[in-house]
Amino acid sequence: MLSQEDNELLTRVGPGTPMGDLMRRYWIPALLSEEISEPDCPPVRVRLLGEDLVAFRDTQGKIGLLGERCAHRGTSLFYGRNEECGLRCIYHGWKYDVDGNVLETPAEPADSDFKKKLRHLAYPCKEIAGMIFTYMGPAEKQPLLPRYEWHGLRQDQVFPVKSYLGCNYLQGIEGDFDSSHTSFLHNNNLRNAEHLKRDGAPNLAAEETAYGMRAISIRSLGTSQIYVRTSPYIMPSFSIVPGPPTAKFEEDDIRGFRFWVPIDDRTTWLYILNMRKRPFSDDERKSLRRWIGPDYRRIRNADNDYLQNRARQKMTSYTGIEAINAAEQDGCATESMGRIYDRSKEHLGYSDKTIIALRKMLLDALSAMRRGEEPPHVVRDSYGDDFSKLRSLKGILPAGADWRRVMEGMGPNDG
Repeated sequence: MLSQEDNELLTRVGPGTPMGDLMRRYWIPALLSEEISEPDCPPVRVRLLGEDLVAFRDTQGKIGLLGERCAHRGTSLFYGRNEECGLRCIYHGWKYDVDGNVLETPAEPADSDFKKKLRHLAYPCKEIAGMIFTYMGPAEKQPLLPRYEWHGLRQDQVFPVKSYLGCNYLQGIEGDFDSSHTSFLHNNNLRNAEHLKRDGAPNLAAEETAYGMRAISIRSLGTSQIYVRTSPYIMPSFSIVPGPPTAKFEEDDIRGFRFWVPIDDRTTWLYILNMRKRPFSDDERKSLRRWIGPDYRRIRNADNDYLQNRARQKMTSYTGIEAINAAEQDGCATESMGRIYDRSKEHLGYSDKTIIALRKMLLDALSAMRRGEEPPHVVRDSYGDDFSKLRSLKGILPAGADWRRVMEGMGPNDG
C-alpha cells in the first residue's frame, strides 16, 4: 500500500503540485486534430492538468492553446471569433495570436501602446499523427518530442481515438501494468475456464529503462509452452500494451500507443494511437471507435452500469460486460474505485509486483526533480535518443526458453 502522503503526491496534478510540475516537463496530448479540423473553425475548450484552456486553428493552419479567460475582463475565449490569424474576444474585441501576443485592443485609444505590454497565457503545440501535443512547463526547459514509431508513419497508417475516464489518471495506467487481471476481467469465454488455472498467476518482473520502466509477464501454457509479454511504461504516463497470446508478432498487427492524460485530479483522457504499416480503411476507422460516442464518452459507462448483462456473466463472460475494446472493461474496474482511490487502504500481493515498481519509479522521479535533477526520458538530443523501435513484446515460446535471446531484435530499444 501507499501512505496517504505518497498517494497525494502521485495523484494531484494541478499547477504547483509535484506531480503536476513533473507532467509539465513533457510533451503531452491536448486534443485530437479532428477537434479543430480546419482553419478558422470554432475554438474548443480544453481542460488539461487542472487548467482551463481554449484551442484554435488560425487562418494559416497554426494551432494555438490559450488560457480560456480573456486577459482584459475574464470573458471565455471559447465564445471568441476565430478570424484573420487570431482569436478575438466577443466582449471588447481583444485579439490574440497563437503565441499569446495581443494583436488588437480596439476599445482603447488609437495611439495606445497598451497591447505591447501584455502577453496572454499560451502553450506551444506540435501536430503529429492526428494528435496535437503541448508543452506546459518552463520555456527554458522545453524538451524535444521523442521520436517514437509513429513519427515515421503516414497519416493513413495511424488512427487516434480518445475516451473519457471518470477517475484519476493513475488508476487507469496502473491497469496497463496489472498483468494478472487479464485472465479474469477480460475472460470472455467461461467455457474455457481451464486457462484460469494455468495462467491466472503469471511470473512478474520490472526493469528500469531510459524511457521509464518495462513490465514483464511470463505465463505457463501447459507443460511445453510459455507466453511472454513485456509492457513499456513511458514517462510521464504513456504505455504500450501487447495483444493476447493468440495474436502473432507481425508488422501488420494493429499496435496501440496509449497516453493517459490528466484532465484534472479526478478525470482523465485516454488516447489510443492505433498504428500499423498497412493503411486503415474508412470502415476500419469506424470500427476502432465504435465503442466511443460523439462526445468521446464511452458508450458503456458508469451511468448505465457499463451495460452489464448478468445472464451473460453467469454463462459466458467473467464480467458480463461485452467489450469491443478491453478499455471498456478496464473502465468499470478503475472508475468503480472512486475518483481518487485511497491506496493506503489496499492490500497488495505478488500479483501487484509491477504496480509497486511503477509507483516507486514515479516517486523516485519526483524526488530527483526536487533535488534539481532532470526527470527521466526528457529528450534533448534528436540523434542520440531514438525510440522509434520501442515496442511491447509478445510471444509463445517453448517452456524454459531464454525469451530475451529469442526475442532480441523484435522490440524495444531499451538502452
